[in-house]
Amino acid sequence: MGAIDYLKHYTYDDYMMWEGNWELFEGFPVAMAPAPMITHQAIATKLISQLDDEILNCERCLVLGEADYKLNDDTIFRPDIALICDETHDKYMTKSPEIVVEIISKSTAKNDENYKFDKYEEEKVKYYILVYPDDLRAKIYKLIDGKFDKQGDFSKESYDFEDTLCGVSVDFDKVFKRFRK
Repeated sequence: MGAIDYLKHYTYDDYMMWEGNWELFEGFPVAMAPAPMITHQAIATKLISQLDDEILNCERCLVLGEADYKLNDDTIFRPDIALICDETHDKYMTKSPEIVVEIISKSTAKNDENYKFDKYEEEKVKYYILVYPDDLRAKIYKLIDGKFDKQGDFSKESYDFEDTLCGVSVDFDKVFKRFRK
């Protein structure tokens, strides 16, 4: 038996009792990064604001910042931003979000670019956006035939998320403008 065989397998019930900020990856607890830097938070606020403005007339959808997404009893993520539609649960997201945004930090990059990428793809999230605050760019992936297809890198461009229930778009020039030197 290897060392991994001795690790405890945690579930949502365990997760709900923990203090601090955690995610749960297939029963394995993962500490979230400390409070995000100001640029991270400001970019998240800009994105949330734009998305929220886009869905003003769409009563079926909501934009959430740092809400739990329960994929199953032993996997819980907390995306930086999610656009959800027709969610009936109040404690956490249960349906695949239309859009998930993860703002990359050095401590989360590997998980966001690999493990979560694969899981969001499996869960059929329509769009996955990885935002790189240091580079002031966003990589957008669109789910096509069950696989994420890179739509491009965006810094000063807009992107229309056509396959979302509310048909939202984001102007990345406005998102990043304040942080350009």
